[in-house]
Amino acid sequence: MCGRFGLTRGPSRELADLLGVDAADLSFHRPRYNIAPTQEHFVLTSEYERRKVLPARWGLVNRGARDNSRAAQCINAMAETVQAKPSFREAFQQRRCLVPADGFYEWRGPKQSRSPVWFHAQDGGLLFFAGLYEEWYPDRGTSETTFTILTCAPNQVTGQIHNRMPVILPDPKAQEDWINPREPNPLSLKRLLIPAPDDLLRMQPASSLVNNVRNDGPELLVPDERGQTLDLFPR
Repeated sequence: MCGRFGLTRGPSRELADLLGVDAADLSFHRPRYNIAPTQEHFVLTSEYERRKVLPARWGLVNRGARDNSRAAQCINAMAETVQAKPSFREAFQQRRCLVPADGFYEWRGPKQSRSPVWFHAQDGGLLFFAGLYEEWYPDRGTSETTFTILTCAPNQVTGQIHNRMPVILPDPKAQEDWINPREPNPLSLKRLLIPAPDDLLRMQPASSLVNNVRNDGPELLVPDERGQTLDLFPR
């Protein structure tokens, strides 16, 4: 499962270049350290072979839905069954996207005192989650875009903490294949929905401030107690 993530970089030419979009398209973005279900973020789609920024809310709501009451239950889609589930089937066929991030959280320890862990790229780079998006109409004439993040079995790093992980597409070619709206055989794209390489991620303790969705600042990445970064694959 992926239940919280962040994109801690603010809008800049550098971020735009990394995402493959125009800097002006990111004018609304601000650094986020604790993106939670049903909150706003953005996704990347493809239009005329160019990447497009699409503001979107986390938690997929189907096009014909009467309300968004099930959004929090559709923040993730299992890669193994995404093509068959009614909630995700049509989006998998027609509306695939990338969800940009630079880290995500999982929790460890007993229920009474769970501690968050921040997973991020070894090289400090961006992560591109495989996602799906939908547009629905909460009011007549008013549309809203929503998205979900695909998950798969864990790799060796994330498997120490959780039995699922977000599908990460580190290869630019895989990213473009995933968001290609003219893909004639979407089922062939399931080859991309696999655990990330074991050397892609590292993890470090994070602050318990993450547990409250109202907290959203750089202090969330500072552990509550002094400790060393957890690195299962040191260089």
